[in-house]
Amino acid sequence: MKLHELQPAIGSTTAPKRLGRGVGSQLGKTSGKGHKGAKARSGGGPRPGFEGGQMPLTRRLPKRGFTNIFAKEYAIVNVSALNVFEDGAVVTNEALLEKGLIKKVLDGVKVLGGGELTKKLTVSVDKVTESAKEKIEAIGGKVEVK
Repeated sequence: MKLHELQPAIGSTTAPKRLGRGVGSQLGKTSGKGHKGAKARSGGGPRPGFEGGQMPLTRRLPKRGFTNIFAKEYAIVNVSALNVFEDGAVVTNEALLEKGLIKKVLDGVKVLGGGELTKKLTVSVDKVTESAKEKIEAIGGKVEVK
């Protein structure tokens, strides 16, 4: 089989409807839309979410909470993930990006205390939890919060 011999499976493709091409096509004159009414008009049909006049779901559900538009979103890294660095390395936002431990810096980087650390590191990030700080310093590393 060659590229020019490729064809779709039989019955998997259908020709597009050719609207308004005479009465013999069965899709002439009104083009399959019938006479008058909202669905016959251009842009016709109800808007998305319209439920025929019934109170829409979005209005039936209660309102809950709010979104703080000033909230800071931190890229998070567990202490156990820092084992990819060599002994004595300085862990910064840029170093974490290079190693692929975070995808974006966002509003900063926060180190959490999940897992165990086996390397002596200097961690220089925006935020560090107490448990992470204890684990880093227990091994002889340093924590520098920007």
